[in-house]
Amino acid sequence: MSRITPCLWFKDQAEEAARFYCSILPDSWIDRIHYATVDSPGPKVGDLLLVEFTLAGQKMQAINGGIHAEYNLSVSMSFGAKDQAELDRVWEGLLAGGKAQQCGWLADRYGLHWQIVPANMTDIMADPAKAKAATTEVFKMVKIDIATIERAIAKL
Repeated sequence: MSRITPCLWFKDQAEEAARFYCSILPDSWIDRIHYATVDSPGPKVGDLLLVEFTLAGQKMQAINGGIHAEYNLSVSMSFGAKDQAELDRVWEGLLAGGKAQQCGWLADRYGLHWQIVPANMTDIMADPAKAKAATTEVFKMVKIDIATIERAIAKL
């Protein structure tokens, strides 16, 4: 079966980053590690080149590209937390060495942007009235507070 596998570019931190992400997100593990078989501008023969890993059930790759490439807000990872405890744990884990942003967003220590939201957020956003109530509250937040969103929706 054909599929898309996101590949994250790192100068030389692919394994470190993959292990960091796997230590924080549920259903995550390292699948395989590949080493360079030819010299390149980045990795040389025998250096770590590519990490295949599963992140919250999603197949991913991390590559050591040899040159620094910065992430930006045009691409982010979105994680849907099952409850506030999971949201808090994932938020704090990914935030270590990173920077908090508005509306449940953060940039991790590698500069990758994340949205840490309730697992049912897309269902909430599918209903215009619920979307308006939830969004009004989310715009006031940095880290998402699920109970505040639920209270806003319950008032409808």
